[in-house]
Amino acid sequence: MRNWKLFLVALCLTLSVIASAKPLSVILIGWDGTGRDNVKELLSQNQLPNLANLIKEGKLVDIDVTAGATDTKAGWTQILTGYAPEKTGVYSNARYQAIPEGLSVFERLENLFGPSNIYTAAIVGKKGNVDNNPPRKIPYERWLKQKRREKGEIVEENGRKFVVIPAKPWFNASKVIDLFVNGLGVSANVGKRALEEIEKHAQERFFFFIHFGDVDAAGHKYGENSQEYSDAIKSCDLWLGQIMEKLKKLGIYEQTLIYVTADHGFDKGKKTHSYAPYIFLATNDKNIIRNGDRADIAPTILKRFGIDMKNIQPALDGIPLDEPAPERKAPPQPPQKKGIKPRKEKERLTYNYAIGID
Repeated sequence: MRNWKLFLVALCLTLSVIASAKPLSVILIGWDGTGRDNVKELLSQNQLPNLANLIKEGKLVDIDVTAGATDTKAGWTQILTGYAPEKTGVYSNARYQAIPEGLSVFERLENLFGPSNIYTAAIVGKKGNVDNNPPRKIPYERWLKQKRREKGEIVEENGRKFVVIPAKPWFNASKVIDLFVNGLGVSANVGKRALEEIEKHAQERFFFFIHFGDVDAAGHKYGENSQEYSDAIKSCDLWLGQIMEKLKKLGIYEQTLIYVTADHGFDKGKKTHSYAPYIFLATNDKNIIRNGDRADIAPTILKRFGIDMKNIQPALDGIPLDEPAPERKAPPQPPQKKGIKPRKEKERLTYNYAIGID
């Protein structure tokens, strides 16, 4: 009888632990504008100790950009949806629209678990290009006076011209995300806010997108081969270390997958990223088996949360990185667009005005 009672007590304790166990969570950390070769060089010099520790637990793989521009709008849209631009309407910083409702990782997770069973957050350093502004219509005359004209479509209503500025990519998704905050600026502001939010929601299932923009800013100001560019990457590594340490102190590190990636790299020796398709993914996810495409990151995350790829509509363009897939590599030079005839000069000027190019 006594043994039976002990068995019941042990069973209750076991069930209690199972019931209170924290579910799997994921943190996607974005190092905006960080090139793959730059990361590997700093790793070889032991300059990124926290990223190196993360990789020891999981994997470092090459990621190539084979669809969409190598810029911020196209990059984070593809990473956080798993779709090519033809499905999201976000081709580049200049050509974009609001991502159609329901296509982002945030929305899919909210729908899967229900709003009360997962906490989603986007904590973003940049203001522009990772933004959620609504669509606007402004008089053409006022638009002409703008020093830096916004991209938009010229329309005519009742004999008067207007410029319609499309909604920014995250306009729809940000209505569903529990916390969408951008424009935080430097890494210290992003990192501190991220640590606060992680602590607040430590015992919940969560998905965080934590975006650091300092590397991109340094690249544009000082160039890809500058010390400032490298220092910005090292700063991101320091904050990665603080995030990992916070998770360990909270006792939830073992239940949290971390993915570190970039939206694009930088043109070698330049201050631009006109064609910089070579990026990376570093993670403590032990199931990653291969290199991949920028579109493969979203399905990898969704699968970790238990979503069956076959049930996703429209079908994702990416494939989870724990599954075999045909190799997709970015060519050394940007591919030439086929079937596009050069516009006549007058047509070209009209188009330039329409998208806001001076």
